[in-house]
Amino acid sequence: MAAPAQHKPAATNPAAVDRDRPTPGGAPTPRPLDLQGKRVHFVGIGGCGMSGLARIAKNAGALCSGSDMGESAAIAGLRQDGFAVTLQQTAAAIPAACDLMVISAAIKPDHPEVVAAAQRGIPVFKYAQMLGRLMVGRVGIAIAGTHGKSSTTSMTSHILIQAGLDPSFIVGANCTQIGGGARSGQSNILVAEACEYDRSFHNFHPTHAAILNVEEDHLDTYANLEAIVESFHTFAMNTAPASAGGTLLINHEMPHRIKIAAGLACAVETIGFAPQADWRVEVLTAGPAGGKPVVRLHQHGICVAQWQSPLPGDHMAYNGAAAAILAHRVGAPWDAIVAALESFRGLDRRMQLLGQRTLPGGGTVRVVDDYGHHPTEIDTTLRALRRHYQPGRLICVFQPHQHSRTRFLMEQFATSFSQADIIIVPPIYFVRDSEQERQAVTAADLVDRLRKGGRQAMHLYPLGAIVEQLQVITRPDDLVVTMGAGDVWKVARDFLHL
Repeated sequence: MAAPAQHKPAATNPAAVDRDRPTPGGAPTPRPLDLQGKRVHFVGIGGCGMSGLARIAKNAGALCSGSDMGESAAIAGLRQDGFAVTLQQTAAAIPAACDLMVISAAIKPDHPEVVAAAQRGIPVFKYAQMLGRLMVGRVGIAIAGTHGKSSTTSMTSHILIQAGLDPSFIVGANCTQIGGGARSGQSNILVAEACEYDRSFHNFHPTHAAILNVEEDHLDTYANLEAIVESFHTFAMNTAPASAGGTLLINHEMPHRIKIAAGLACAVETIGFAPQADWRVEVLTAGPAGGKPVVRLHQHGICVAQWQSPLPGDHMAYNGAAAAILAHRVGAPWDAIVAALESFRGLDRRMQLLGQRTLPGGGTVRVVDDYGHHPTEIDTTLRALRRHYQPGRLICVFQPHQHSRTRFLMEQFATSFSQADIIIVPPIYFVRDSEQERQAVTAADLVDRLRKGGRQAMHLYPLGAIVEQLQVITRPDDLVVTMGAGDVWKVARDFLHL
């Protein structure tokens, strides 16, 4: 199977740099983007990342406008802060004077505003290109990995805020505690989640980078795991050299570490649970159900920090440790780091305890919602939930995300639910795939594979039928967890009457 064509910056963007061709020193670092007095128009401005990007651009001196498809809390907030936002996505939405257009990942080349920009000679940046350019000239922290990016980016941002370092950040999830998914601070620190999909993280040139883990995913973009590893290597190559303070923090235990880190000019340190890691994470077993685990972080054998993790699971201890190291590298002291980690309340849809439902005959059922949609995430999360809550039964409502991911990783999915007593599977959430891919695999195929492996699994549709089934089968002390990157969260909220 031939590798897919590599992503190129938009042809209408003469200032963009091709970041998909690794060179001995990484891709050339572009000059800092001077936005003072420039008029920048954002298409899709209501998205979490795009609205945050617009705020950072405004803070850098740009005169910002934008368009979107409908009203939202984000749009209302932007208008309140002086952004001119229209809901008419036509050529007329572009201001008469416009120096630059930024488009979200969902905007297609034939979008009326993009077509009009090309006709008017207005440069067009994709979201990731703009974020990458805004990182140049700042102390950039870019956090990459197949799993844990949003949690680690949120934790890092929370630590820096609590330490008084006033960062800007962009996170691909909502974290109420830090003000949502984006913030424009007054310092020169910019923290960003670096996603490998479509090789968008090749646009970043961070001072400090982290690679939490690397596994097979986004196989609609990458031909195989080897291509994914090479893409992470390209991302790492763009980190600032050690002579300029550049560092990479990388997972010690993963087998691809040496290949990814080969030939880098930045300083490289490893993080993991093994004693040989430069930074070793140690998790002490929590006490009774619901107890907080104690996490110790060792640097070259010396314990530098210890905290009680408010979030269950070794993976969350690992994410917190990575956030602690990154925050320390830009000036956060250890005492402030510990206090911030112990006060972190988590983010939406990451093992989020929504509440509990009282059953008609007495007793309660707890309900958790989670974004996990990759086999490793599912297995790790279910194990953490079982160990933390110690439920009578664990009922998992899992919505597969993308037909291609489900087909490519079917065997891994089939073995990732060992900790669940009952698995309920709604239809696959259809996004990005072709109609041909949609016909190649169904949720029933996953249920059949789970049942062949001895799991108690069922396929139900629509989502309302799942709520009705939960009302019938749940018992006192059950734990219900809804999982997936689609709209399966509605099941949890409807079951709880939220």
